[in-house]
Amino acid sequence: MKKFFTLALAAFLGLMAVMSAGCGEKTASPAKEADKRLTIYTSMKESLIGGIVAGFQQKYPNIAVDYQSAGAGKLMEKIAAERQSGRILADVIWTSEVPDFYQMKEEGLLEPFRPSNFDELVNPFEDYDGSFTAARLGTLGIVINMDKVKTPPISWDDIATQEAYKNSFGIADPALSGTSFMSIALLEKEFGWSYIERLQANGAVKSKGSGQVVDLTAAGDLSACLGVDYITASRIDKGAPLVMVYPRELLMVPSPIAIFKGSTQMEAAKLFVDYVMTQEAQQKVAESGTVPVRRDVTIPNQYDLPTPDEAMNQGIKIDYAEVLAHKAETIEKFSQLFK
Repeated sequence: MKKFFTLALAAFLGLMAVMSAGCGEKTASPAKEADKRLTIYTSMKESLIGGIVAGFQQKYPNIAVDYQSAGAGKLMEKIAAERQSGRILADVIWTSEVPDFYQMKEEGLLEPFRPSNFDELVNPFEDYDGSFTAARLGTLGIVINMDKVKTPPISWDDIATQEAYKNSFGIADPALSGTSFMSIALLEKEFGWSYIERLQANGAVKSKGSGQVVDLTAAGDLSACLGVDYITASRIDKGAPLVMVYPRELLMVPSPIAIFKGSTQMEAAKLFVDYVMTQEAQQKVAESGTVPVRRDVTIPNQYDLPTPDEAMNQGIKIDYAEVLAHKAETIEKFSQLFK
């Protein structure tokens, strides 16, 4: 009996110790861990966003990250629907359709945040106020399939006039792709809408997204296309017979990143934006085949990219507020022209 009493007392004391410990510092429950999930909406393809997220999670393993990648047009439709239902579900947005960010800023959707290392970055926005920050300087050029085009183009005029591109030059739908919309706006700014009409007259065709138009060119279904730098680079890395040609008038499209006001993960969102601007993350940006926003990053030679300063200086200058004012009209004109 004494032995039984001793064992029972020990068990009771052990139980009390466990309960006492439970009243002190608690470990996070599964529900609590789920609360630390950062959600990102982005138009960046997996070849870019995947490495950035992996690097962030290695640095902050306690923050889970979900990202949804789609064209800028589809993402804005999703955000509009979520606003109707009462709350935007994302914490961070990163796309390449700059006018969308001016619109979201005007509507009070963005949380102003100046990255801690902002002074180390190149900044393409003269009216910068922290509502959004350029995370890369995307470039677009003429992507040719070397099996189809033997003599690379020299100017933008070549693809509007030469037989090699007749009925075989692709452009992503600007209603779906932010980079495509911005490239159309830049070409119109530099050469007038008549240039877009000349492209169509030479048989240029509308494709769905920025990735698809490069894939069609890689497969030989198109001879060439208006292509995004890092998407083209990812296909070249896989052996596609592609070359990116940059005419003198450079299409440079900044890719802004911003935090949604009212985010339930505000601190994690700020950490992510800060991380994207670090040398480590910007090196990943360069290695994916696009232009970083830091000068202290090594750009791989095989992509023949401009430096950040060259992209800033050579890029066609544009008034983003003016582009926003005419966005719907530009997309409608393009859609009617390229039925």
